Amino acid sequence: MRTRGPGCSSGLRAASEGAPPRTLALACQCSSPVTETQEHPQTIVRTLKELDGEWLEASLHSGPIRSFASAQIGTGQMSESHRISLDYADPERAGPATVVLKLASADSHSRGAGVGLGIYQREVRFYTELAPLLGGPLATCYAAGYEQAGGWLTLLLEDVVPALPGDQIAGCSVEQARLALHALARLHAPVLEDSELAASGWLNRPSPVSQALVSQLLPGFLERYGEHISPEHRALCERFTARVDAWLADRHPPRGLVHGDFRLDNLMFGQPGSPRPITVVDWQTVSWGAAMADAAYFLGGGLPRELRRRHERELFSEYSEALRSQGGEDGLRLSADDCWREYRRHAFGGVLMAIVASMLVERTERGDEMFMTMLARHSQQALELASEELLRGSPTPRAAPLRPARSDEGRHAPAPEQLWNESWYFDAIALDGSLGAYVRLGLYPNLGVCWYTAFACGPGRATVAVVDFAAPLPDSESLRVHSAGVDADHRCAEPLERFGVTLAGIGEAYADPSALLRGEAGVPAPLSLELEWQTAGAPYAYRLTTRYEIPCRVTGTIRVGEEVLELSGAPGQRDHSWGVRDWWSMDWMWSAGWLEDGTRLHAVELRVAGASSLGVGYVQPAGTELEELDRVAASEKLAADGLIEHAAMRLGLSELEVQIEPLAFGPLRLLAPDGRVSHFPRAMCRLRCADGRIGVGWVEWNLNQAAATDVPR
Repeated sequence: MRTRGPGCSSGLRAASEGAPPRTLALACQCSSPVTETQEHPQTIVRTLKELDGEWLEASLHSGPIRSFASAQIGTGQMSESHRISLDYADPERAGPATVVLKLASADSHSRGAGVGLGIYQREVRFYTELAPLLGGPLATCYAAGYEQAGGWLTLLLEDVVPALPGDQIAGCSVEQARLALHALARLHAPVLEDSELAASGWLNRPSPVSQALVSQLLPGFLERYGEHISPEHRALCERFTARVDAWLADRHPPRGLVHGDFRLDNLMFGQPGSPRPITVVDWQTVSWGAAMADAAYFLGGGLPRELRRRHERELFSEYSEALRSQGGEDGLRLSADDCWREYRRHAFGGVLMAIVASMLVERTERGDEMFMTMLARHSQQALELASEELLRGSPTPRAAPLRPARSDEGRHAPAPEQLWNESWYFDAIALDGSLGAYVRLGLYPNLGVCWYTAFACGPGRATVAVVDFAAPLPDSESLRVHSAGVDADHRCAEPLERFGVTLAGIGEAYADPSALLRGEAGVPAPLSLELEWQTAGAPYAYRLTTRYEIPCRVTGTIRVGEEVLELSGAPGQRDHSWGVRDWWSMDWMWSAGWLEDGTRLHAVELRVAGASSLGVGYVQPAGTELEELDRVAASEKLAADGLIEHAAMRLGLSELEVQIEPLAFGPLRLLAPDGRVSHFPRAMCRLRCADGRIGVGWVEWNLNQAAATDVPR
């Protein structure tokens, strides 16, 4: 394996070691941002171990802190909170006796999700930009910062003890509901229909929730919780799922700030001695959208059924009137009937949250009870309010598969995340399964490196690998990679139709490909490629991320040393993606196959720790339209050496069963800067369907391992 630097971590470490000092925006409601250029630089506190008295003194503008103690509070999945008790050396210059420190999750998988969903950035920007404008039922924020590269969050907030949190399962009283809705109006009114916020990028991030996603999650949701769901609520979920896209697209005024999870667990009810009667916390899901959504979500899920039925209209009227009275000239201009109609429309928000959140977060006993309580209350609310009358049109038919644009074939402008990556994959396999090859070009512009990998392998022959995780980035619009031992080019001859790949490289040959997973060296071996991928099916674009796949036929020459090998019309696949790629944040199975009747298969199963897996892909019979998959279930048996012994997958509602027999491997060992390791046992495979069809293809598994203690060279 041709490498430069210590395994794949070389480029990552090189990028991080020269990074400038981290900064923290100090967000006192009466202060200006503090930067590293001032007398006391403010750094991100990534973990509790990094917290010290000097940082606390600077953040609180207090006198010297003699000592402090911490105790974890709450059970957040994307973040963790600690109560910090402070002992000041000088009582005359003392600050608050306790504060709350909120940090990003120590778990890298959860932290990666927090970055990808934008929740850390949103909460920091809420406290630095909107909280000073809104005031009211919000905790004072002493410091707020976000380090995007590592996904670290720091919030230092007022401790509102002896306030007590609400209980979503137990529900609340009418008086507590009244207090909460008046607080909500206090937050909504100042920015209702605000044109600047309506155009703000960070409040208007595209939502990953869609009808396609809910359709994937609902069968597993009903299977998991079926015995706890009444028949009428189950039927409502099924009818609503068929209209999710129409419901999401049906936007009506008033528009405003949306907390996104305004429920009892995120409300602190004041007790004698508390700084205020109620404090609203957890602003990680804040967005711009339907202003009535928070109220419908709160009353539908927070009040037990009988209390809601008796007091819902009365409480909502108080809320909408408070919006009018507190909004000044820009206050609520819609009639009471218009507002009530939008409130009814958004009764489905809680139904949607119960389905999606329960299947995507780590499962707990309390979580199951809470989601079932939410589903029952919100479903009953939607039924009693006849919310279905407001769903636009008939059930939405399955959307046509998406197709990439011709312009997508080129390079894209990078986003600022450290692990933003643009990737091109090319693979091919002989019809008889005797020979396979694949190439990956991965550009990491924010690290200043290119990951280049090329493999040739087959049954009974050595795996030859050309790998450079520290190659220089190609110039401008080019995709040519040139480094010691690698001269490769990748040219799009005709967008979405033809792509050529060439390589002249010095790699390493492995009689035992599992040696690559252990970071061992092979025997030097030249490898050259001159191949063309010709489109042989419908290009397919993903809905949930920026990526597309194209089934192909591959023709050309592979040279291993003096041996010349030919491919002519071999099945193959190529894909192109751009966005953050954190190999160490989740596991997955990816596959692309060809069956003897001409059918093309592509399936991916994403495996997020503690949550249900997600599946995407297609089945594309020869000469017919592509059928998009709504579910993928994959399994594999791992050998002691880290390679795959055999695997299987079930695809779509028809549950097409495919047995997978690895024939040869092109594996990689991927090492993160913090020691995390992922094994990537990519394999050319024989495919056998339960209906008797056979075929070939490439299958990969990204399998995260325990932290590394060594660095392969």
